[in-house]
Amino acid sequence: GDAALRVRSRVAIGGALVHAARGRDEEGSTALHEALTIGQDAYPTLAAAACRELGYVEFLRGRYERAQVWLQRATSLAEGDVLEQARIAIVHGSTLRDMAHYAQALALLRCGAEKARFAGDSRQLAYALSMQGRALLLCGELDAAAQILDDSMALAQAGWTAFVPWPQALRAEVDLALGCVANAAERFEHAFALGCQLGDPCWEGIAGRGIARIAIARGKPETAVGVLLDAIARSVRLPDGYLWSKAYALDVLCGLGVAQRLPQASLWIDDLQRLADRSGMRELTVRAHRHRAGLGDAASRTAALLLAQEIDNPLLRSELDP
Repeated sequence: GDAALRVRSRVAIGGALVHAARGRDEEGSTALHEALTIGQDAYPTLAAAACRELGYVEFLRGRYERAQVWLQRATSLAEGDVLEQARIAIVHGSTLRDMAHYAQALALLRCGAEKARFAGDSRQLAYALSMQGRALLLCGELDAAAQILDDSMALAQAGWTAFVPWPQALRAEVDLALGCVANAAERFEHAFALGCQLGDPCWEGIAGRGIARIAIARGKPETAVGVLLDAIARSVRLPDGYLWSKAYALDVLCGLGVAQRLPQASLWIDDLQRLADRSGMRELTVRAHRHRAGLGDAASRTAALLLAQEIDNPLLRSELDP
């Protein structure tokens, strides 16, 4: 008959199932909904945690509008709990980054990082910094991204080994952008090996994408195609995989298909555009149009230029500049 314990236990098991990377999100969501039914009014902090985890499930699946509804609800319930506020801000910032709202995303992620640092939670801080670094990387701010991702990696290596592949793969992306191919290759390979040991589809997918980019840089496009197809399959082999990871790898595959004039290129572009359009991954919608323009579609070129003007990413616009 202890209502507080009933709510707390359901939030705990729901969160554990959601983050277990074993396709158990439906079970986790059921427990979280039960927690809300029992204790939303009496235990607002626990209810905030349940809403945040439900938002995280929607974030992984690319249902960003639903994620934001849950996260806004969580925010209204989390007053007075700094650590919960940090967790909510980090997931919300990550959601906005996937939608290419960079300025808002970075503001929330910095807020989440400061609150996590104040609360003394090194794992949440590592997570927040990795997501900041990702946003900076995708906007072309390489020096800032490198520093923040190094900090995230150091925190993860000190006490959260299972998280290391994520910032490590992103840090390798920075190396590759700076022309340090050997360093990037070493980081990607380590991230992929550890991701495989952990059995985490997201880590395997993001690192596999990077390994394919190394193959491209070394003049091995045929190898890269096979690695990318494998990375995409790995990233969504479980129903609760991170959908953005698939789209991120698919973007490289489309670019490679256009460059090599592969017959499958138009099909890959269609797949990327459908995925980006239905989820709200605005930048990847632009990139899909850009790839189609590379096949000679003038209308797609125009669409890419117009849509890019709505996204606050100077790197994206510079890539589209004639």
